[in-house]
Amino acid sequence: MSHPSPQGRPRAPRDADAGTDAGVVDADADAGARERADGRDGLRERLVRTGVALVDAEGAQALTLREIARRAGVSHGAPRRWFPTHLDLLSAIAREGFAELAARVAEADRVDAGPRERVETLTRVYLGYAAERRGMYELMFRHDLLESGRLGLRGTSLPLFGRLTALVAELRPGTDAVTAAGALWANLHGLAQLHHWGSLSLATGSEDFAPLVRAALDAHLGPAEPTR
Repeated sequence: MSHPSPQGRPRAPRDADAGTDAGVVDADADAGARERADGRDGLRERLVRTGVALVDAEGAQALTLREIARRAGVSHGAPRRWFPTHLDLLSAIAREGFAELAARVAEADRVDAGPRERVETLTRVYLGYAAERRGMYELMFRHDLLESGRLGLRGTSLPLFGRLTALVAELRPGTDAVTAAGALWANLHGLAQLHHWGSLSLATGSEDFAPLVRAALDAHLGPAEPTR
């Protein structure tokens, strides 16, 4: 049992305890200073950049508000000031993924090429992105994010599907291009997932992914014209 000091006052904290408390206070002060220095837009961008780096390094499951704030060097409550809900912050991170995917497609697409070649280019970029940016890819297509409509996330994904639909309409005039494009996209998405999990190689006995992609394109678009 502790005893009061001779003067009847509580003992002063030990140096080690004082140092620990001071460290916490200093950390909180540093976080607050960084938040004030960044301002609204700067902090918002820092949180999004931190989330992008985190999802690439550790996957979508690592994107908690607390961990993003910790890695951004701000207080745990800081994200709530700029993103009212967790879904808002996740949606902002996912938007970065859709923007990058769209930029990759735009860079690779050749508008002077035929529609079949352009679909093949889009397919190659899409599947390459799914393999390279696995965590981001899974975040982008999370149902709860797209369904919530936070930050207009669905709107950022639709232009890419619209591009695919327009190309399918050229290749298969007179058909329901939206349905055909949706079926093709679902097939490609399934290939990306099953290939990542290793299920395709177990089922087919081959590590070669390309024949399956060609088969999917032929099934939905018709066989490609032979090259001369």
